[in-house]
Amino acid sequence: MAENGVGAPAARAGLATGPGRLLVTLYGVFTVAAASRSAFQLSAQFDEAPLAYVLSAVAALVYAFITVSLVRGGEGARRLALVCCAAELVGVLTVGTWTLVDGAAFPDATVWSDYGRGYLFLPVVLPVAGLLWLRRAGAAAPAGGRTGERADAAR
Repeated sequence: MAENGVGAPAARAGLATGPGRLLVTLYGVFTVAAASRSAFQLSAQFDEAPLAYVLSAVAALVYAFITVSLVRGGEGARRLALVCCAAELVGVLTVGTWTLVDGAAFPDATVWSDYGRGYLFLPVVLPVAGLLWLRRAGAAAPAGGRTGERADAAR
């Protein structure tokens, strides 16, 4: 892909550079893990813990949206990733609290059970890290050379 002088490739790559690269990697791994786990559980064990398995599938979808948004880059993708990270954090806190208060509702664990204890608490740390990174990337956008979207909007 050739540079066009406007900075489009640099602007699109901004979310997946530096700490964003680690977030892309972790969210990618979580996407595959949660999707694989939930696909198996939904197809082979659905009657054992349907709520837990559906919530794991929802987590996989959220992780996939965040991964794609981070890789895609740009202001629209950053906003979508912000919404998804916020939804993920709400989901982790809600399901984590729910599993502690009413463990009987979850005969099997979800990705977000006990705030992600089965995943070294990464499900509660990742959205916070993602929100911080995306906020920083958004604040740095005008100074970082994203000329296309914001400069045109200002005219």
